[in-house]
Amino acid sequence: MQAIVTKYLSPTNFSGSRIKATAHTGQGGSLTIAWDYALDTSANHRAAALALADKFKWTQHLDLSEGGSLPTGAGECFVLTRKPSQEA
Repeated sequence: MQAIVTKYLSPTNFSGSRIKATAHTGQGGSLTIAWDYALDTSANHRAAALALADKFKWTQHLDLSEGGSLPTGAGECFVLTRKPSQEA
């Protein structure tokens, strides 16, 4: 299982709005993507989490199955869980 925390980054004089996704355990790392104005807030956070999962190729063996807002309002957290067995 792997958790990914996402956080909104406000625009600056040099960059537009962004979402940063961070994983703290295992192959920890982070990735920042531009805000997609065609998506709502939750979808932007999910897109950042998926982009980080794809970067580490976690989606080959894991599903981004759950996600939601952090109680502090500081972003969202998503959980990658093992894919169900393909065996019948």
